[in-house]
Amino acid sequence: MFRMWGKIFKENRLVKDTVIENDSTELNRTRKIFDAIESICYEFDLSKPIWLESTIKDFQIHDKTRFSQDNFIEAIDFDFLEIQVIEEDY
Repeated sequence: MFRMWGKIFKENRLVKDTVIENDSTELNRTRKIFDAIESICYEFDLSKPIWLESTIKDFQIHDKTRFSQDNFIEAIDFDFLEIQVIEEDY
């Protein structure tokens, strides 16, 4: 089972969160990550964030990253969206 936790923070407080699960054995890790981000953005009614170099590096090292206003084309009314892989199937 693959699970990703999406959290929205505003003024250093957790405002919204969700956990997206994917138990498909046919999808690779990258596809599961992008599907989970798409589901998180749909649930929070957000546009998809843009992956910047710093975002990619953080995610590769920690399986966790933050998307701030720099990662979105539209204006956002929160400080950042944080995603974190909390469970992976190997």
